[in-house]
Amino acid sequence: MLVPALRRFVSILLLIGVPTVVVSLVLGLLLNASLARSIAIGFYLVGSTLLIGGFFVGNRGPVRPMRDVDGGEAQPRLANRRMRWATRQENEETINLSAVFVALGFVLLVLGIASDNRHSLF
Repeated sequence: MLVPALRRFVSILLLIGVPTVVVSLVLGLLLNASLARSIAIGFYLVGSTLLIGGFFVGNRGPVRPMRDVDGGEAQPRLANRRMRWATRQENEETINLSAVFVALGFVLLVLGIASDNRHSLF
């Protein structure tokens, strides 16, 4: 069970990390900056964004809007908003999604620290 989960995590990490490196390199070349520093800043920005996103996803409350009869979202109204309690599955999905965002953000921050040439790790 852990090997397939690790494989999915690494594939998501590559799906986020490779474009981050490419965009960072392009912006670093355009701004005439150090490439290692550009990659580090890219990892810092994307990693911290994922950490913040994971925080907000994880803090979603247990109340959800009611759905219309056809399955679409209810129209946002200030008065007479119909709400319902989230199911156990929705609560677990929220926690799991938050954990994935936080883990990905943390790994990207560590990669940013490792690739930053301003400070040496050893």
